[in-house]
Amino acid sequence: MEHDALKKLNIGIISSRFNEEVVSELFEACIANLQVAGVNINNIKHETVPGALEIPVMLDCFARSNKFDVLIGIGAVIRGETYHFEVVSDQSAYGLLQVQLNYHIPIINAIITTNSNEEAFARTKIKGEEAAQAAIEMAGLVKKYE
Repeated sequence: MEHDALKKLNIGIISSRFNEEVVSELFEACIANLQVAGVNINNIKHETVPGALEIPVMLDCFARSNKFDVLIGIGAVIRGETYHFEVVSDQSAYGLLQVQLNYHIPIINAIITTNSNEEAFARTKIKGEEAAQAAIEMAGLVKKYE
């Protein structure tokens, strides 16, 4: 995207508070990369929710508002001792996909799923940066064909 278009890009971000230290690093890396690219910080709306399963419903609210060019879901699902990991991982991803297809707005899935805290922290900076780059790219592609 051109620099002027980046300044006008409206981005909605929903992040979870569960595994907050990991999510915070993901969020900060994403925001830093968006700003370096030229996105106006005032055009980024951020809300938090309790966990990854709550991210899709807030993204749905953001999508319904028609105020955003692209949305990003940020969270961390770290494997525990129960099957809950699979449920949260699968259903949060499915929820993001449903909102994206229902509203025809790009949604970047930055909900990482790992086996441990160590794996999660090893991915935060890279995944946050990738989410920012994907958001910019997808917003530009969608605008191109509207």
